[in-house]
Formats: sequence, structure tokens, C-alpha cells
Amino acid sequence: MTLKFYKYQGTGNDFIIIDNRTGFFSKNNTKLVNFLCDRKFGIGADGLMLVEKPEVKDDDFKMVYYNADGNESSMCGNGGRCLVAFAKHLGIIKDKAKFTAIDGSHKAIIHNGLVSLQMQDVKSIRREGEDLFLDTGSPHHVVFTEEVDTIDVRTQGAGIRYNQQYKEKGTNVNFVKQLSANEYKVRTYERGVEDETLSCGTGVTAVAIAASASNRADGELVKLQTPGGELSVSFRRNGETFKEIWLTGPATQVFKGEILCKL
Repeated sequence: MTLKFYKYQGTGNDFIIIDNRTGFFSKNNTKLVNFLCDRKFGIGADGLMLVEKPEVKDDDFKMVYYNADGNESSMCGNGGRCLVAFAKHLGIIKDKAKFTAIDGSHKAIIHNGLVSLQMQDVKSIRREGEDLFLDTGSPHHVVFTEEVDTIDVRTQGAGIRYNQQYKEKGTNVNFVKQLSANEYKVRTYERGVEDETLSCGTGVTAVAIAASASNRADGELVKLQTPGGELSVSFRRNGETFKEIWLTGPATQVFKGEILCKL
């Protein structure tokens, strides 16, 4: 069968997106998703997303996200922003969106070519020595280090991702260097991809909140430099609780095409 797809990227975090409002796509076919995301034999991407008909009243659509390994995963911030841009391309929305993902309800705004996505509130942050762990829709371990430019992200990230404290589920890992009070350089190891990606939306969100929680950042707007480009995260802090968290950055359609595969 010929499968029509779109390719989007948000600061280098790239995704295959499929319009599945008719429900034709085989959602339990792990091998198919893995094949499509394979950079040698398939299309190539950090993940695959489906836009589906909404199941919640007043939603514009539903988001379904898979890691490159083919397994349905937790929330993807850059993926969510790209899906909003795709929904506008399809004519589902104009400049505002409301949708449900695996972690719950999200709102989004498109303004001046940037997509802002409201993330889930963060009410729990765990200290691991000098590191921090929190969940921003996906679990993230945050390491502040001056060696962010030279660190072996794949090796050291995997070491943390697979250690005993995170057991079977694992975690994403962010290595962070502070550039100024409210600006940070971030490199991320993503579970499911099992390697460094050029950017991670839930990752930079975790970094911004971790920077504030550890009293490194002195404001409620943080800029994040990733290998794929710049993102920003704004929030409202009340003690250890963070609300009104917005992830903002570009989301661009790269190309569209067709691929022969077995659905």
C-alpha cells in the first residue's frame, strides 16, 4: 500500500506525521513505525505522530505519538508543536488549538511563525545529589555541567537512562551548561531514540524548571540553546509548583511524500 506522509521538524527534532482521521493506520504495528522512522531503510525521524479525530468535547484533534523504536510513548513537546502546525496546514485550526495527548489536555497558539504549546503543570521535583529529576509529560534527568560541549551524550546518557533507579521505564537525560542567568545550553539523550537528538521539547522544559527550582534562573522566562536551534520556556512559579508552562519555538514542514509499505 502507498502511505502518504508529511515530514516536520522543530529545532532539528524531526517527525513523520500522518493524517489518521479516518483511522486507516495500523496503530499497533511496532515494526511498521520502526521501519518508517529508520534513517537507512525508511523515511527517517526521531518519532512518528498521528493526528486523529478528537475524543474529548471542544478538542480540535487528538495526538498519538510513537518513538523511533516503534513504541507509543509519553508526551513529546516539539512533536506537539509540529502537530499543531500540521493541523493548521490541514485547515483543522487557524491560530489556536486544543487537543489531547497521552498526558492530558494541551492548548497551543501560533504567532509570528512560532508555535507555543502549554505543557502540564509540574508539582514534584526530586533531587539526585546535584542533579534533578522531574516529569514534564515525559521523565527527565537534568545534569548541570561545564563540559556540555565535550561530553559523550550517548554513552553517559545511556548510563543514566538504564541505571537501577529508573528501572524498566528509563528516563531521558539532559546535560546543561548555564550561559547566563536565564539562558542555557542543552544536549539531550532521548529514550526510544537511544541517542542524542538535536532538540527535545519536554527536555528543555525540564531544564528551565530545574534551573528555577535550583535557584540558577532568576526569572520566569528561560532561553534554551540546543544543537538544532533556540527554544524558550515561560512559567509561573509558586514555591515548588510550576504552572502556566509554555514551550515556544519554530515548527516547519520539510517535505511530504509517499512510501510503499504493508499496513
